[in-house]
Amino acid sequence: MDIFLTTDRLLLRRFTEDDAELLVELDSDPEVMRFLSGGKPTPREKIVEEVLPAFIRSGFFAAIERDTGEFAGWFHLRPARGGDPAEPELGYRLRKASWGKGYATEGSLALIDKAFGELGARRVFARTMTVNRGSRRVMEKCGLRFARTFFQDWPERIDGSEEGEVEYELLRGEWEAGKS
Repeated sequence: MDIFLTTDRLLLRRFTEDDAELLVELDSDPEVMRFLSGGKPTPREKIVEEVLPAFIRSGFFAAIERDTGEFAGWFHLRPARGGDPAEPELGYRLRKASWGKGYATEGSLALIDKAFGELGARRVFARTMTVNRGSRRVMEKCGLRFARTFFQDWPERIDGSEEGEVEYELLRGEWEAGKS
């Protein structure tokens, strides 16, 4: 098992080809997918042929509950497509059974510390739909601050997409000031 980092309650490890069913289950929950696809599941073929290989190649990590060994979801810390490696994007998707336990904040804080403390990041940012209050609260708890609202063209409309998306950020100096 290729462990990237551990927190008090989570282990973040690299994905393997054996993880396809975990992702199929995660992406089949309409509530998990509400702000991503309007609740539509990701087709199994897409997960096996596109999603999982991309997760294995890049900065995506399976989140495992340390006490139970259960899959809680995933986190990512990686440059945006075509973006600066010193400005990684933070993201996560958790199983509904893992909601409300503080895992999103715990895993995100650990990744932010790794980004600035070990990986030389200048800036960490995260994005979500404006209407996704839960993710916005996590970003704020992690010290990220609102940077901008923006609008993207999506192939299909999702409820709330007319309000756009938001980006939150944390700069190295802000992170350092919070550590002292």
